[in-house]
Amino acid sequence: VQPSVPPVPNYKLSMSIPEWLQAIQTYMKMLQYNHTGTQFFEIRKSRPLSGLMETAREMTRESLPIKCLEAVILGIYLTNGQPSVERFPISFKTHFSGNYFHHVVLGIYCNGRYGSLGMSRRSDLMDKPLTYRTLSDLIFEFEDSYKKYLHSVKKVKIGLYVPHEPHSFQPIEWKQLVLNISKMMRTEVRKELEKFARDMRMKILKPSSAHSPAKERSRGKSLSPRRRQATSPQRRACRRDKS
Repeated sequence: VQPSVPPVPNYKLSMSIPEWLQAIQTYMKMLQYNHTGTQFFEIRKSRPLSGLMETAREMTRESLPIKCLEAVILGIYLTNGQPSVERFPISFKTHFSGNYFHHVVLGIYCNGRYGSLGMSRRSDLMDKPLTYRTLSDLIFEFEDSYKKYLHSVKKVKIGLYVPHEPHSFQPIEWKQLVLNISKMMRTEVRKELEKFARDMRMKILKPSSAHSPAKERSRGKSLSPRRRQATSPQRRACRRDKS
């Protein structure tokens, strides 16, 4: 028997934004979390948005189980036509029982409230309703959820708003703000997050990749072969994903 393919949600004008986000999250849950150990879709974080949106389209066609990174890309794809919904990646590095773990969700900002979309093995480490008044309230909610599983959050990385232009050649900015929160007081973390959130809302932040890292990297290394230089940032990105 062929498993039934869940229909891709369509936005209807009668829907509120929270209802629409709920429909997207329900769709992701119907795809299910990928427990197989095999990743079905290759996602290179350094790729331009247009290429990642192509992968998201493929996900809707294939209807295969997904993990957290795929859910972020899919969440961006499905919210693309909604300019009132701002989307940005939130990454967590946690420590449990001698090991480090990495997780990413899609932060959502709309009408003065924060929430998230995503996929995880744990139901309280993925989507959060659009009810949090501040970005730090949302982040602390995740930190508290992690504590239930005895995970201590070491680092939080917050990216920039992802443009609503699906054909953009910009890559996603994954880590504009990196907080080493295990070494900070909550008051300090809150202050940093609120300043960053304010700058995001005022759209005054520019991607850190804007100051052309490629040029800086290659300065003084003009003797190394061109080809290797071209692949190194990508390889570095892949290695970072696996860690």
